Amino acid sequence: MNGIVKPRTRLRRGERFIAPIFFAVIMALLAAQLQVTAQTTPDWRFGAVEAFRSPNDARELNLGWERILFYWSEMQPSGPDDWNIFHVEDGWISTAAAQGRQVIGLLENTPRWATDGANQIGVPRGLELPVDDPNNLWAAFVRKVVKRYAGRIDHWIIWNEPDIEPPDDGIQWGGTVADYYQLVKVAYLAAKLENPNAVIHLAGLTWHHDVVHKRVPYLQRFINEAKKDPTAAANNYYFDVGTFHVYLTTDSVYDILQALYGVLRRNGLKHPIWINETNSPPSHDPLNPWRAPTFVTSLDQQADFLIHAFALGLAGGAQRIAVYKLIDIPAYPEGHPAFGLVRADSTRRPAYEAMKVITTYFRNTRSAKLVRTGSTEVVTLDRNGATTRVAWARGNTSANITLPAFADEGLIVALDGSTHSIKAVNGQYKLTLPGAKCDDPNYSCRVGGHPIVLVENEVTDPSTAATIQVSTATPPPEAATTTAGETATSVPTDTPTPSATPCPDCTPTPTSTPRPSDTPTPTETLTATLTSQPSETPASTATSQPTATLTPTPVVIAQKNPMPTFIPTRALSTAADGPPAELIVPGLAASVAVVVGALGLYLSRKKK
Repeated sequence: MNGIVKPRTRLRRGERFIAPIFFAVIMALLAAQLQVTAQTTPDWRFGAVEAFRSPNDARELNLGWERILFYWSEMQPSGPDDWNIFHVEDGWISTAAAQGRQVIGLLENTPRWATDGANQIGVPRGLELPVDDPNNLWAAFVRKVVKRYAGRIDHWIIWNEPDIEPPDDGIQWGGTVADYYQLVKVAYLAAKLENPNAVIHLAGLTWHHDVVHKRVPYLQRFINEAKKDPTAAANNYYFDVGTFHVYLTTDSVYDILQALYGVLRRNGLKHPIWINETNSPPSHDPLNPWRAPTFVTSLDQQADFLIHAFALGLAGGAQRIAVYKLIDIPAYPEGHPAFGLVRADSTRRPAYEAMKVITTYFRNTRSAKLVRTGSTEVVTLDRNGATTRVAWARGNTSANITLPAFADEGLIVALDGSTHSIKAVNGQYKLTLPGAKCDDPNYSCRVGGHPIVLVENEVTDPSTAATIQVSTATPPPEAATTTAGETATSVPTDTPTPSATPCPDCTPTPTSTPRPSDTPTPTETLTATLTSQPSETPASTATSQPTATLTPTPVVIAQKNPMPTFIPTRALSTAADGPPAELIVPGLAASVAVVVGALGLYLSRKKK
């Protein structure tokens, strides 16, 4: 008897001692769940292509969106009754939702049975039929896929890079521009029939190929076809978002974006534009060498380019921006560059940490503006309580630059994420921008210089700053000459007479690259206003950083211009709305379940 009673007595004492502690721990975990979730809500503007291939890396980067390919030829390989649910795994989509990341689908690749043309690139049969006719094979597929994923995927890109035309390699669309217009129109009608919240994107355009072949820009040619259709204007020209891809050259990001917005503006359209692919892939990665590179990009330049591209994208009015891509695919074909922030063996390139700087210190941007001179570029991001400025030299000569201070001190953020403080002197920061590494034999200063990222707790309105002072010992000959004070509007606000002629100032210098980009004649300054989100402001301590005395050269900052209105979907909530429900609910449920279980265990034992 005594041998049995003593253990029970000891157990009850243990329960009385442990239970309060256990409850405290559980409640602390519950509070932590809510706190961590709220702090890590991604900014929906920043993404990476195919983030599902490395979800842990995607979560650490706090990406807001990703693009996933949906190949029609893989989903219905043998006929309209096929449905390969394993082509895109549901787990990829649910994981993205759990991490607060929105999935954007891209539909392409005609199956052999559905076209009289070439496999994968041929025009689908029945495209001219009504969308509810089963013989309109493309409409039937779009309706089925959009219905299946409604609410989980509401954004759909229709095909990819149709502006690559013969005789170029890499053709992905074998039809005419008129055929592509009909493809998009059918997709628009079919998708919205099944999901009224569906958002239809035009295919990502390269811009480069039209420049090389001296063609009217594909976007203009598409609009020309739409204007032949009397139903187009009443239906938003059968698309909701324009898209383009830009690679390799820093200035091309802003310049091509302005050229595309110019096409829309001249035709009276106000669609937003996304950058779905951007990168300057490394040509010389010791761990993943490219044996016969056609251009020169170092690992550090890849990281520099990402900072440039995302800053210029925001300044140019891009509604969203994604790097191509998060991780390399194993056994990538030899003779091609590897684009990933992460190598196939899961080791990270420096660009990975640069992307983390972007998602941390560019987040919550509500307006952005670019000041470009012949030797420097400075992008100012107003982050609703904080200010981030990104500055770099355009040529191979270093530049001294003076920036007006909006706070007594700021934080210099290195691209590896490390930081050090800088104290304003007489209301200014004096910085030296390293010259660009202009060693590419074909393209010279293709990637700008190593950027300096300056972050401040804002105490004055950054829009009140009128000048940025720049000094260079010898202006680089390759740097473009600009006229201070000109402004460019990123968002169309007027309705000019439609024109099929490409703008005269939008003729970039073509480059021959595996992922083409180009550099139009530089425009001056721009401010884009973005959707406001709560800011995250890093703490900083004072450390002065002197630079050489400058010879001031004033550059006027443009007035703010509105950015395109964000197209909402049910699949995403912004940071201003708090953490996504798909993150909070599972955490709450799990924590409550543990608390209830612990309480039940405690009470059941106490009754004994």
